[in-house]
Order: sequence, then C-alpha cells, then structure tokens
Amino acid sequence: MSPPLSAVAQDYLKAVWNAGEWSGAPLSVKQLAQRLGVTAGTASEGVRRLAEAGLIDHARYGQVALTDAGRLAALAVVRRHRLVETLLVRTFGYGWDEVHDEAEVLEHAMSDLLVARIDEHLGHPTHDPHGDPIPTADGEITIPEARQVSELDAGACGVVTRVSDAEPELLQRLAKEGVVPGTHVAVALRDEASALLELATVPHGDDAERGAAFGLPALRAVWVVPG
Repeated sequence: MSPPLSAVAQDYLKAVWNAGEWSGAPLSVKQLAQRLGVTAGTASEGVRRLAEAGLIDHARYGQVALTDAGRLAALAVVRRHRLVETLLVRTFGYGWDEVHDEAEVLEHAMSDLLVARIDEHLGHPTHDPHGDPIPTADGEITIPEARQVSELDAGACGVVTRVSDAEPELLQRLAKEGVVPGTHVAVALRDEASALLELATVPHGDDAERGAAFGLPALRAVWVVPG
C-alpha cells in the first residue's frame, strides 16, 4: 500500500486538475508555480517527485499532466474540498465567498468515513455552491459543455452553470446582482471600446433588459450553458 499523500502533494495534484477542468490549454511548470504561489524551482522539484511516484506525466520543458492514478488522487481532494464548501454554506450559513480558504485547510484533515458521512448528510449533492461538479467517491465527474459569459455577443443568453471562486469580492457582486448558478442571464449590451458587458437576469423566454455592467475580464469567471 502506498503511503498517504502529503498535503503539499495533494495541493499539486488538485492544482493540475483545476487548471484543466474548464480549459484544454496545456499547463507548464511556470504556470503551475503561479497557481500554487511558489517559485518555479520549487514547483519543478514537486513535479519531479510526483512524476517519480507515477502521479504526474512531465516531459522536460513540456506540459504537466496527471496520470490515471494522479487523476484519481486529485479528484479525491477535489471531492473533499467541494463537499466541505457545500457543508459550510448549507449547514453553517457561510456565504459562497467565504468558504474557499476554509475548505483549503479542512480538505487535508478529513477521513474517508467523515467524507462519506458529510456526503450522506447533504443528500449526495452533485455540485458545490459555485456550480462546480462534485466527483463521486469512485472518481467519476461530469463537466458540462459551457462557455464563459465574456465570450457571448449582445443578445445571447444562457443559464449560469459555474462561477469561479477565485475572487471573493466578485462573488459578492455577482450574488448581489443575482448572477448565481441556475439563473437565466442575457447579454443586454456589449461594448468592446470600454470592455464592458451589461448582464441581465431574466425569466426564461423574456427579452433582456439593461442589466448590471461588468468588465469583460470579470465575466471570464462565469460560465453558462444553453437554456
């Protein structure tokens, strides 16, 4: 039996998974270092150790990717993280902008039994408060075909399926404007010159009215599916 992974190793694997979950772009060691907040040298050493353990594939100066074993280990951490976020929001009244850092700590301190009990207590949720899918205990996960709102033209609409939790202040603003998973939204206006987009929340089938203005970069954090 392999020894349990350290918290640092789990963080590396989860970071590699998160980088590719909603993007097909290759991940370099430098980009991984930026995600983890460490130096490129530190990240390179961490990747080397995980490659030796059979959890990461990494050609020299090339892309960092998970092996099958690494993917399963990463998804186990992702599952714990997202179940904790869901527990904190549903049971303890946390806001969706408050749970990420708490889950970052707790995800490393949970037994499999506790994870199973939390999952049962919550009724086996399929998505966390931000719309991210929660992997099953067997490592199965379904990621919808979604587009970032920043890519949409004026008049386009869809249902919010996922919001990145990277920026708490943006989460607060989106919640205030009602831009949360499950909400039908429409692009009321797109202004390339000022890099602004007006996003309206509308009942399904209704015409979009002028909505809240967001910078286009901010709306890269919001994904929608047709609806």
